[in-house]
Amino acid sequence: MAHVDCVVIGAGVVGLAVARSLALAAREVFVLEAAGAIGTATSSRNSEVIHAGIYYKPESLKAQLCVAGNKMLYAYCEARGIAHRRCGKLIVASGQQQADKLVSIEASARSNGVADLVWLDRHAALQLEPQLVCDAALLSPSTGIVDSHALMQAFQADIENSGGTVVLHSSLMGAKLAPSDIELTMKDGTRLTCKVLVNAAGLWAPALAHHFSGLSPEHIPTAFYAKGNYFSLMGKAPFRHLIYPIPEEAGLGVHLTLDLGGQAKFGPDVQWVDSADDLVVDAARADAFYAEVRKYWPALQDGALQPAFAGMRPKISGPNEAVADFVIQGASVHGHAGLINLFGIESPGLTSSLAIGEAVLKLLKQQFSL
Repeated sequence: MAHVDCVVIGAGVVGLAVARSLALAAREVFVLEAAGAIGTATSSRNSEVIHAGIYYKPESLKAQLCVAGNKMLYAYCEARGIAHRRCGKLIVASGQQQADKLVSIEASARSNGVADLVWLDRHAALQLEPQLVCDAALLSPSTGIVDSHALMQAFQADIENSGGTVVLHSSLMGAKLAPSDIELTMKDGTRLTCKVLVNAAGLWAPALAHHFSGLSPEHIPTAFYAKGNYFSLMGKAPFRHLIYPIPEEAGLGVHLTLDLGGQAKFGPDVQWVDSADDLVVDAARADAFYAEVRKYWPALQDGALQPAFAGMRPKISGPNEAVADFVIQGASVHGHAGLINLFGIESPGLTSSLAIGEAVLKLLKQQFSL
């Protein structure tokens, strides 16, 4: 059997970032991707927002890796000439109850190290966005947008320039965990061994982990699928910043984001579904979108929204449960040296990707002399 030093399963933005960190550390790396291209799942079906680290529980991995990843991602995009824009966003509140929630959000963000938030009263918010209706808002100057596909292509180039390989159409069937090497069996019957295996399969990471012989099921969380539908705006949006309502359960509310060409889209909402493949946008959901958006933009005209696309959050917490943190699971949890499972890497996974890559490398250095 062929032997590879490190294997990363999944060529989404997180898998590529992890493989990049390993390759830059002079490790032999293969990235195995079941699809015919990189980043075809969650990584290509999201808002492409660079988050600041505002909403996440202080001291959580989401908070730490988002705040660190935000700085790393801006620096990387600037160094590599990747299209991005630090456009900023407004989190808007209507009524005293939401304003109180905004105060809580600001305090949490500052605990996470987000020190650049600016409190705006109604007048100040309207000075920035005249079409906006709110009683108060938080301005986040370090929130932005990025060309996620160009980012992933740059990660792939870094991997390959450092001697690593991205192998498409390569579906892993299972792995046998042994005290020395890990034995992999591919769908086409190919077998190989590796010293390090990183499960970065995103939506399918828990299901794949159930095919790791020797890994106890107690260490594998249940996968839940929270579909996020998007509707695009016909015509030009009258906003220069991203506009976010107060967060809702399991998501950040139906917000307005802009792409690098200035096109606006709204979403995602939260729709719990049974399958990761349920990606059709039901046009009938537009009624709920109009209602939510008009809370902060009453001038939205009938017929201005059209179905765009849907993405899927790879959640490991279900409806009515507390939102789970990122899980970067190593030998200290499951007892198998060389295996790293990445579970529940939903938003802010894109923003955190470079920081996640460094976290995985650090964890492996603790287990091996990498």
